Amino acid sequence: MSGDLWQARESLDVATGGFSVHEVTPRVLEWVADQGAQNGLLTVFIRHTSASLLIMENADPDVMADMMDALARLAPEEAGYRHSTEGPDDMPAHIRTALTQTHLSVPITDGRLDLGMWQGIWLLEHRRQRQVRQLVLHYMGE
Repeated sequence: MSGDLWQARESLDVATGGFSVHEVTPRVLEWVADQGAQNGLLTVFIRHTSASLLIMENADPDVMADMMDALARLAPEEAGYRHSTEGPDDMPAHIRTALTQTHLSVPITDGRLDLGMWQGIWLLEHRRQRQVRQLVLHYMGE
């Protein structure tokens, strides 16, 4: 692939256990390696409106626990939302998604995710029920 530009795309399913966080860095790393990606840009996109993505510290699990606690305080279930078609956790999940991200851009350098030493890619599940979430990975580069 010496300098030739190309692209690759894949969908990954991630099963969640209700309101929770899931580090997906290892699965993303594996996919990047399987593609033979060297230098380019990876986009990670989640195809849902009640789950989200973050790049955050992956050394101390308390960071993500505190993050989820903060999001629950910022968008509590008992706030009297108009939209409740799918249950009392639906609108708070949409708000939590709006406060975070639905896509990430990560540089790939020398075949590696160019993340900081303590950074990882996290899927945040904002609903109480178990879900299967779909991530779309798209790489462009050499």
